[in-house]
Amino acid sequence: MKNYPLAIQIWIIFAIITLAISLVLSGIIPMTLRSFFTKEIYSNIESAQDLLLTQSSMREYWDTSGIDNNSSLEDIRAVKHFVIYDNNQIILDSPLTVEFLQQIKRDISTQKNPREKYKGVLGDEKVFYVITKIQDFQTNSYLVSYMGDSYRKDLVSTLFYKLISLMGIIFLLSWIPALILSRYLSKPLVNLESRVDRLAKQDWEEPISLGRNDEIGKLGDSMEMLRNQLIRQDEAERTFLQHVSHELKTPVMVIRSYSQAIKDGIFPKGDLDHSIEVIDVEAERLDKKIRNLLYFSKLDYMTNHQFQEESFSLDSIIKDVVDRLAWNKVELDWHMDLSPLNIKGDKEQWRIVLENLIDNQIRYAESQISIDLYYINNSTVLEIWNDGPPIEAKILKNLFVEYNKGNKGEFGLGLAIVNRIIKIHNSTITAKNEDIGVRFIIEIPNG
Repeated sequence: MKNYPLAIQIWIIFAIITLAISLVLSGIIPMTLRSFFTKEIYSNIESAQDLLLTQSSMREYWDTSGIDNNSSLEDIRAVKHFVIYDNNQIILDSPLTVEFLQQIKRDISTQKNPREKYKGVLGDEKVFYVITKIQDFQTNSYLVSYMGDSYRKDLVSTLFYKLISLMGIIFLLSWIPALILSRYLSKPLVNLESRVDRLAKQDWEEPISLGRNDEIGKLGDSMEMLRNQLIRQDEAERTFLQHVSHELKTPVMVIRSYSQAIKDGIFPKGDLDHSIEVIDVEAERLDKKIRNLLYFSKLDYMTNHQFQEESFSLDSIIKDVVDRLAWNKVELDWHMDLSPLNIKGDKEQWRIVLENLIDNQIRYAESQISIDLYYINNSTVLEIWNDGPPIEAKILKNLFVEYNKGNKGEFGLGLAIVNRIIKIHNSTITAKNEDIGVRFIIEIPNG
């Protein structure tokens, strides 16, 4: 059924439920009606008996009036009567079977209460009867009143078929609102389906708004969030490609122009060695940018997959990275206060974080860099400060976004890689301007 349209599924489910209820009711209703009319029959028999027993003298009634003259009393809903008295003598108005009379006599012999209800068979018909002891007879006398089951059967059958007909009409008519409801519910979903199809084709200019507050409306709001996310992602990809082409174009252009000049016997830097050195520097820049691009793409995969954690000394890695990068700007004054602290995570990823972050400090610092590592409030905190120029507010806001333009007009992935790795490790990084210089703070929760 799941392969049918939603409107058809809703209609089928509604039809099945309605049909199931009808079948259950078709079984319950006859039993309920039979029980009700059985009680009604006994009530009618007792009422007829009470009416008959109000006669001043039962013997006088049977001897003088006769049944035929008082048919209005005994014919109440086809109730018939006869009396058994004086050593099983019987007064009756119509013949009865021997078997039925014997059953009556057995019931009388075992009856303890003045009035009892019974049921039996008279000929081929089921009958209900009530035996009442008559108080005004001098001998032991009993009034037996009975009624055939045909009355009950007729009532049950008539009402049952009327109810079945009514249920059938309701069942048929209910399909109309079911179809309307199914179309009402499926229409916005069909609309969403077409919108999703358009999103898949990168047609996401038109907003998605269903104007509903129910679950379908919330689904539409989620689709609108997805649309906006796709727009932002598309813009980010376009910007990413523009920045990548810009970043790679410069070193490639320098390498090609210097190579062509050397081929033509021209040395832009005065001699062959210095000109080749420029080519080597640009090739190294190009290699670094390509490695960053590849690593940034790798981080997208790692964000959604678990990585191998290990416990390692963060202070040792900091010292190692500083020792390797400090020579890039030997005039800088380094101040380090590192507590011996271990953290859990991917050791090589944290090494890349520190390399990118410290390289950034060296690039912008004027004379000093300070690094502090300490433990507070169940967190390991790393603070790196440099006395370089403050970061502009608009740049600071998007400092860790890929290809954000830096103070010197350069685009890069370094700080974006730092931020991505730190997030993967459920940690945070912030940057803030101080009276002198800029401070970066990394908080790593323990446990």
